Amino acid sequence: MEVFDLNGRKGLIAGIANEHSLAYAAARRLRSAGADLAITYLNDKAKPFVEPLARDLAAPIFLPCDVAAPGQLDAVFDAIRAQWGRLDFLFHAIAFAPKADLQGRLTDCSAEGFAQAMLISCHSLIRMCHLAEPLMDEGGSVITLSYYGAEKVVDHYNVMGPVKAALESAVRYLAHELGGKRIRVNAISAGAVKTRAASGIAHFDDLLDESAKAAPLHRLIEPDDVGRMALALMSEYGAGVTGEVLYVDAGMHIEGMVLR
Repeated sequence: MEVFDLNGRKGLIAGIANEHSLAYAAARRLRSAGADLAITYLNDKAKPFVEPLARDLAAPIFLPCDVAAPGQLDAVFDAIRAQWGRLDFLFHAIAFAPKADLQGRLTDCSAEGFAQAMLISCHSLIRMCHLAEPLMDEGGSVITLSYYGAEKVVDHYNVMGPVKAALESAVRYLAHELGGKRIRVNAISAGAVKTRAASGIAHFDDLLDESAKAAPLHRLIEPDDVGRMALALMSEYGAGVTGEVLYVDAGMHIEGMVLR
């Protein structure tokens, strides 16, 4: 009987906000398979929500990581290098846009808001891959999170649509550049699910309802759907997969005009 075995593997999980986060669902699955995890939190306000989860995951590394704050991301990788000397996988679940730009039309998006959304949501992945590369000298796996709004227009997703499209393109280029070192880079395009990050999207409850109706499986996804896919991709079962956007959305992305 085959089982997932990540004993001895070391991984960084960036982007847990609370127990409902997709990153936490992934972390639980990876930890249950035996992996050792480094966990980050955004700031002092977020720490009380993340610290108990890191404790439950027995994370030996628990550090703040605001990717927009100079030096914090480097400090995380310095700690990983000092304690482990290597990194086997990275789960990137970081995204942000200023509320005014997220809830307004793309046509009206400020240059500052657009730049901030790109820096935090997209360039942070590029920067993490840059820092992870020398620690993944025996290969590795990188996963980020995207959404269908990167590919098609989704009402109220606004500026995050172009930002996630850039993220998905970055995944392909990073996979191309790092493949020679056996580092795989993929994105999981998760269906609509109630998380703290999604709460900033206007009319999100309507989006949830319409997603459940449109999906062939006639349901919303659960965070653990993403967690199981992350485990598969981080393990040897995903060894031949890179540069992909894998949909975990109950099939919603396949639907066009469906007459009911």
